[in-house]
Amino acid sequence: MLLLFLATISLATYAQERPNIIVFLVDDMGWMDNTVPFSGKKQGFNFIYHTPNMERLAAKGMIFTDAYATPVCTPSRLSLLTGMNAAHHGVTNWTSPRKNQPTDNADSMFLPANWRYNGITTGKPDRTSFAATTYPQLLKDNGYFTVHAGKAHWGPMGTTGANPRNLGYVINISGHAAGHPQSYLSEEFYGNKPGKNSAQSVPDLEEYYNTGTFLTEALTLEALKALEFPVNQQQPFYLNLAHYAVHAPIQGDDRYLQKYIDAGMDIREAKYATLLEGMDKSLGDVMDFLEQHHIEKNTVIIFMSDNGGLSLSSQRGGAAHTQNLPLRAGKGSVYEGGTREPMIVAWPGQVAAGTVTHQPVIIEDFFPTILEMAGITGYKTLQTVDGISFMPILKKPGFKDDTRTFVWHFPNKWIPRDGPGINYCSAIRQGDWKLVLHLRDGRRELYNLKQDIGETNDLSKLNKEKTDELYKLLVTKLKVWNAPMPVLKSTGKPLILN
Repeated sequence: MLLLFLATISLATYAQERPNIIVFLVDDMGWMDNTVPFSGKKQGFNFIYHTPNMERLAAKGMIFTDAYATPVCTPSRLSLLTGMNAAHHGVTNWTSPRKNQPTDNADSMFLPANWRYNGITTGKPDRTSFAATTYPQLLKDNGYFTVHAGKAHWGPMGTTGANPRNLGYVINISGHAAGHPQSYLSEEFYGNKPGKNSAQSVPDLEEYYNTGTFLTEALTLEALKALEFPVNQQQPFYLNLAHYAVHAPIQGDDRYLQKYIDAGMDIREAKYATLLEGMDKSLGDVMDFLEQHHIEKNTVIIFMSDNGGLSLSSQRGGAAHTQNLPLRAGKGSVYEGGTREPMIVAWPGQVAAGTVTHQPVIIEDFFPTILEMAGITGYKTLQTVDGISFMPILKKPGFKDDTRTFVWHFPNKWIPRDGPGINYCSAIRQGDWKLVLHLRDGRRELYNLKQDIGETNDLSKLNKEKTDELYKLLVTKLKVWNAPMPVLKSTGKPLILN
């Protein structure tokens, strides 16, 4: 009996020593959609928005100036879950909420690539899906209380990947197959009004109907309720707070809207600003919760977005593809505006406060990093993990590796009309150099991001040697991963890169 008591005490002590981990994931948030100077100084859009809690988090931890995801949501979210590059797991475009429905638009030159449009599965994989071991499952298996709240978008309805509980989460709050909310408004039942609901209707939040509670606020309240149990049990927890904000539909949060209208903002941009401010309040509420429960010193917060900011003029105010300046283009593009994300990591006692790193990282790096934070080693996975832990960067902000390559591959037609770096494009970065490849015609562009963050000065003709070097590295990676390629209508065969 004494041995059992001592073992219980020992287990409780170990549980308390392991850090709680929170990934605060925002949808469609651009690098400049905040007041944190990720570019080194406040400029442009940094003066428009109101995100004091992002500044508060940055003051407590480390800013990553060169953090990357993929151009659109589902590929990023699955890279996060599995540690695989999107070109490797094969889900290169967003998944439809309905099974067996590729989301590619029709094209005059290409048929759709053979990508895995049914997302992740816990069953037997086929040409439409892939199987992998998720890090929430590994955390759960090692004693973590795992909570998902908000957007999932890992697989269509009718697949095992649609339900977060199948992928390692003890609690699921409103995560399902859809990639955006039908509505942010409680008066519209978050899209669940009888006769008006759709596949995008947000589930699980009935108690907030007609209360005036914006969707972002409702998700935050529910997520924090869920954390009360592990906190009281002194059990380490993992929270994936994945907001639907700031994805379309761009609906105004009335708590903040009037001040932006009074400032003379375009109504669409004013509504967008309220989505950002509501998201930032949620971050503040999470930080307040940790402080009130005296667990902030043993909790990691990782702030990230899943792709660049929306820059299509039909949904945003202003001229198209200007909303992420000085970065080029936006969501859907392999240019920096579509892939570079606002990322902050705070971990008291482990990460020096107020630090900055310029070392690039990418979203598949979260998988090995989070498991290392949790002290989980020797784990086995179904998949080969492409990500590399960024723990060395957290411990040493000056860490620099110019040899590592970062790959983006988007062999899909995301929107009907091509845009800058949008539809059928790939890219690779190594050090300060970045190559952009246009799959339609094989055209290559070369940029030095240190000198030209806006990707305006193509150096491919002036530096053919570097262009050829990066192209070969990109092609080799895509071949090793057996990456999906668009199919030529003229031959009926996938495009081959030589």
